[in-house]
Amino acid sequence: MTSQTASSPAVRVAQDVAKRMSHRVTAAADAPQRERTTPLTGEVVASLPESSVADVERAYEAARAAQPAWAATPVKERVEFLERLHDLVLEHQSEMLDLIQLDSGKARIQAFEEILDTAGVCRHYAKKAPSYLAERKGAGAMPVLTQARTGYRPKGVVGVVAPWNYPLSMTITDALPALAAGNAVVLRPDEKASLTCLKIVELIDEAGLPEGLLQVVLGDGPTVGGAVLERADYVMYTGSTNVGRQVARDAGERLVGASLELGGKNAMYVAEDADLKRAAEGAQRAVFSSAGQLCISIERLVLHEAIADEFLRLFLARVKAMKLSTEVGWGADMGSLISAQQLERVEEHVADAVSKGATVLAGGKARPDVGPFVYEPTVLDGVVDGMSCRRDETFGPLVSVYRVANDDEAVAFANDSEYGLNASVWTKDVKRGRAIAARIQSGTVNVNEGYASAYASNGAPMGGMKSSGVGRRHGAEGIRKYTDIQNVTVQHVQGFGVPKGMSQKQFAKVMTVGMRLMKRGGVA
Repeated sequence: MTSQTASSPAVRVAQDVAKRMSHRVTAAADAPQRERTTPLTGEVVASLPESSVADVERAYEAARAAQPAWAATPVKERVEFLERLHDLVLEHQSEMLDLIQLDSGKARIQAFEEILDTAGVCRHYAKKAPSYLAERKGAGAMPVLTQARTGYRPKGVVGVVAPWNYPLSMTITDALPALAAGNAVVLRPDEKASLTCLKIVELIDEAGLPEGLLQVVLGDGPTVGGAVLERADYVMYTGSTNVGRQVARDAGERLVGASLELGGKNAMYVAEDADLKRAAEGAQRAVFSSAGQLCISIERLVLHEAIADEFLRLFLARVKAMKLSTEVGWGADMGSLISAQQLERVEEHVADAVSKGATVLAGGKARPDVGPFVYEPTVLDGVVDGMSCRRDETFGPLVSVYRVANDDEAVAFANDSEYGLNASVWTKDVKRGRAIAARIQSGTVNVNEGYASAYASNGAPMGGMKSSGVGRRHGAEGIRKYTDIQNVTVQHVQGFGVPKGMSQKQFAKVMTVGMRLMKRGGVA
């Protein structure tokens, strides 16, 4: 099986990256080596050094030594490396795609989404960071006499702990605005995503980021990842809600800021006036992209009862025709899950639902003939409370179908979850779609798209409500969060003390008249 799947050219790419870039991992010279396997086949593709807690400390020392000079560099100069990185990512996409597939097991077309996302983030912050971080005037206490300015000062060293599911995009796109804002970064990619991480770090070095500003440590989440977050001046964590709660508690105890993108149980509503062919195609991508291992993927299909049967006819035909493959290369619709643990979770959710009365409309079984962790794209009907997949995030190729009579029921169902990360609304009436979206408790809502439109709009914020997290990535919020906001205000001529020769009572009267005049004059 291995010779038919993770092709030797791709494995050679991985081995070459490991050989060239092991030195960029902060680890002792005698650090233990850990084998990296690919979920495509389970085979070992490379070995990389493991960092210790002492190595994390060394990484922070180096980052803190490099950061002050970087913070003093004008932002227009800081973002120049992003311009170059944009081009390098596109130029080296073939190698990047090989590594993303080897690390994650996903289909190449979904790996390509990560190329687009990373290049898009580079382009956006290269163009917009100078304006996002520009000093801003604020309303002064006294017109003309009081001049307030707001500035954005880098936090220092940002700790980024990244997940495995998007080994390029989620590993680096949170670090890039942190660097552009004048911070250094200590980055701990997930162990399953480390080969892709080292390749993008190689390109960042080539793009001209000064030495010391981006430190990489490799190791497990509780030990090495925990050490990264414990020392950070600002915490950026993407992962499970349970771990995110602990990360938030620890950051709060130290009084440092944190941005957390956590779990989701995302709903897609198809209204009775939707373009059903387009909605079926969009649902297929939104549910099964990256084998459902996407925090913003759809796990609940909410169908208006008037179109439910016709939509399902179109949707199920697409699902049953999907091509599954663990080949490195183009052509597959869906690849592999990441691990035996993730496969077991999907199997448990399906078995639990079926044992309690749910019906399998498509899929419903593992496909070891395709790959060790492959599970068929699966659609369930009749899922009710008491079944694990009703409320718990599956994070796999599984979606449940529900029917509603109207928009109010759809909104209520979408909101009936502890999560609020992403949602989708399909209707030909855009005004109606926006109105429905505004009632859904979710950080992003796509109208006539499943997830990509909102996520790929780098000028707009993306993040979660409720148990899906705090903080935002993308847009102004996605870079300003890595700064401390400072108010510097200059007072001219007359201060706030009582002028000489004037009584306190007279001063109060003069100031009262002044306040009234400012209100009449529309002064903020």
